[in-house]
Amino acid sequence: MKKFQLLVGISILGLLLGFASWQNRMRVDWPAYHGGNNRNHFSLLKQINTSNVSQLSLAWDYDAGGADTLTNGTQMQCNPIIINGILYGVSANTQAFALDAKSGVELWKTNIKIKTNSTTSRGLSYWSSGKKSRIFFGYGAYLFALDAKTGKVIPSFGQEGKVNLLPGIQREGSDEYVSLNTPVTIFKNILIMGTRVSESATALLGDIRGYDAISGKLLWTFQTIPRPGQFGYDSWEKYNYKNLGGANSWMGMALDEKRGIVYAPTGSAAFDFYGGNRKGDNLFANCLLALDASTGKRLWHFQTVHHDIWDRDIPAPPNLFSINIHGERKDVVSVLSKQGFMFVFDRVTGKPIFPIVETPFPASDVPGELASKTQPIPTWPEPFTRQSFFEKDINPWASNYEDIKKELALSKSGHAYIPVGKERTIFFPGTDGGAQWGGAAVDEQQVMYIPAKENPVYTSLIPNTKSLKMTTASVIYEQHCMSCHGQNKQGNEDGSIPSLLQIKKKYTLHSFVQLLNQGRGRMPSLQHISQEQKEAIWSFLQGENVAVKGSSNLSISDYLMTGYNRWFDSNGYPVSRPPWGTLTAINMHSGKRLWQVPLGEYPELIAQGIPRTGTDNYGGPAVTAGGLVFIAATKDEYFRAFDRATGEELWRYQLPAAGYASPSVYAVDGKEFVVIACGGGKLKTKSGDHYLAFSLN
Repeated sequence: MKKFQLLVGISILGLLLGFASWQNRMRVDWPAYHGGNNRNHFSLLKQINTSNVSQLSLAWDYDAGGADTLTNGTQMQCNPIIINGILYGVSANTQAFALDAKSGVELWKTNIKIKTNSTTSRGLSYWSSGKKSRIFFGYGAYLFALDAKTGKVIPSFGQEGKVNLLPGIQREGSDEYVSLNTPVTIFKNILIMGTRVSESATALLGDIRGYDAISGKLLWTFQTIPRPGQFGYDSWEKYNYKNLGGANSWMGMALDEKRGIVYAPTGSAAFDFYGGNRKGDNLFANCLLALDASTGKRLWHFQTVHHDIWDRDIPAPPNLFSINIHGERKDVVSVLSKQGFMFVFDRVTGKPIFPIVETPFPASDVPGELASKTQPIPTWPEPFTRQSFFEKDINPWASNYEDIKKELALSKSGHAYIPVGKERTIFFPGTDGGAQWGGAAVDEQQVMYIPAKENPVYTSLIPNTKSLKMTTASVIYEQHCMSCHGQNKQGNEDGSIPSLLQIKKKYTLHSFVQLLNQGRGRMPSLQHISQEQKEAIWSFLQGENVAVKGSSNLSISDYLMTGYNRWFDSNGYPVSRPPWGTLTAINMHSGKRLWQVPLGEYPELIAQGIPRTGTDNYGGPAVTAGGLVFIAATKDEYFRAFDRATGEELWRYQLPAAGYASPSVYAVDGKEFVVIACGGGKLKTKSGDHYLAFSLN
């Protein structure tokens, strides 16, 4: 009996020690994307705090490699994870690596060379069971499994260590562009993921899938465009699941491990800006889905945009936290919007915590289009960006103010959800936010910190000249390139989409066709069009408009959009009144805004006596128990620390390239570090391939 009691006692002690070890790891590690499955970007560490952050200095600098690809605009948006003193990240050329997190010394790095769609990785995931530990990460169209200790591919997983994500989401008329750019969410032994697909009429299906973490076998599928007999099928036109794609979960998910619920946001149905061929609300596009993580069964959903024709994807993973409402504790899930709204729900029931009102908006004037009569607008918290753009909102010191005023008078503008038409239509905030993929941080006091931007974007729709047996190079350009690079081939004014006018200086015909086959960054692969059509695009960019064979087997929209045209004055600054980039703190118990400050600056405007304006930004924050919010993200290439109580900037560091990524916070041997990937490559800033870690001396 005593022996039995002793064994029981030892077992309990072992469990307690194991739990204590796990708790300690959660305290000092950054074990998952954005800090944990709740995606709250939060660290309990407080060695670095408001009193000493000014003494923060560079601890180590790791060259992740990929410099040979940087001339092609490669970016590095990875939020690294740190487990038991080892940092795992992804390089500029999408190679996974492991470092000693204290010194930055490389332990291993992959050398994967298979041909696949190009991707920009935002991170990877860690799984362990007993003595086994694995790293999962996306390499284009493939999900790889690596031994966490050695970095070697695990041959028993999938086919020779990888799973091809294309099979199962193909449909008639689709292309073959699929990419896994956001870390998978792991529940027990299930890898749950969505994928990035193209945003054109040729997009693949956006199904959410669960795979076995040991074998790579497909376990379940949730079809985001319902089949006959499934819930939501009547919110589409008949057979849309056969002729449409998109509605995909590209932005990442959050997981309630205790309840076994995964919260999966979805994006727009494709084509993003015209829905005349998909009349109805279009469930489950633009939804927050609560799914049973074991089976993929839908538990509840909420649609944040009905019949999206504005590219208003939910832009970031949800946040999971708990708040007190009228004296009652509620476990909640929230999502942000590109429009600048926040939606907050009871985690179990899906009931809104704050009222959401179906609000009337204008009808479309495009033939065949049937815009939703209403859109769901949260009444609280108040939007974290402005919602309208009128003449009074023009930047008063814009260099060509009068021209901007005249152009605005000829445009459709003023409020949210104006259907795009044949005349110029203004999006404000812009097409990519408001909030964007960096998401928000939530601290232990349930205060949320949201980076956002406000840059007017304009576009319009033109009829699609459908290709039949013969077509021309200009039509092929319109169908596959114009929505990003514009009618004039000049790309975006801020450089986030490059100009094609001098393409011959960068590429030969051969290397250009290779680029079209592989894709790059946000540009999907065009493998699905013929060699002759790819060469025709090249000819068109040189001023020729040759005739070529058509491709009538692919899905084609009735309308095309004329580009994501960010609106700048003649000096290159946004035409809207500042701020152009912000960081906002909101008390989630009350929904009340605590503070909002500009995020980023233009030194030349500061020198002219103009108050800080904020800049365009990409990437998220990290918040700590030390009272700090760390964020890079800005076009000015600084890494900053703010006082989370007031929004006051306490520290900044000039990075070698902009940190368009989210920082991670961790500790090794009692020393706290903050690390950021410096990838640059957007907003006309230089590219980079270094990770920088900071600590106190």
